[in-house]
Amino acid sequence: MTDLDLVVLLDDSGNEIGTAPKSSVHGSDTALHLAFSCHVLNDDGNVLVTRRALSKKTWPGVWTNSFCGHPRPAEPVATAVHRHAGHELGLSLRGLELALPLFRYRAIDADGTVENELCPVYVAYADEEPRPNRAEVIESRWVDPADLATALTSTPWAFSPWLVLQSEQMHLFDAPRLRRAS
Repeated sequence: MTDLDLVVLLDDSGNEIGTAPKSSVHGSDTALHLAFSCHVLNDDGNVLVTRRALSKKTWPGVWTNSFCGHPRPAEPVATAVHRHAGHELGLSLRGLELALPLFRYRAIDADGTVENELCPVYVAYADEEPRPNRAEVIESRWVDPADLATALTSTPWAFSPWLVLQSEQMHLFDAPRLRRAS
């Protein structure tokens, strides 16, 4: 097994306690592990939302934030964010900013699969259109943040639970964040 197949396990205080195969950490008794989420904005003030591939183990086909992932052991989280942006969406990011360093959630999918992650949340900007990797993302859209906020409030079940929680905690749709990044 290589580091490419491993996730970082954490104790309740967020300290690294080891690694585990990625395939083993999303089940009915999921250990706390390190992940990240990223919200991508464009210079028009729109936010990129994506629809998870139907082959995803958790929340297949659900609309979510721009992308998520797991850092490899010893990989800086910001490096993992840039790596996943390229792999999942064909995007180069700029202006990467840590918005919620200690975001943590536990959620149970309809099939009983548990997500249990310490998941720092980032915001970044992109200049190009996404080119989704269909194994990860089946649809993507740039949306007006106010429209997304309305949809998250009125139909939270249509979105990933982490997107709903992150939007509440980080005020993603507040006007000051929607500035042009250099």
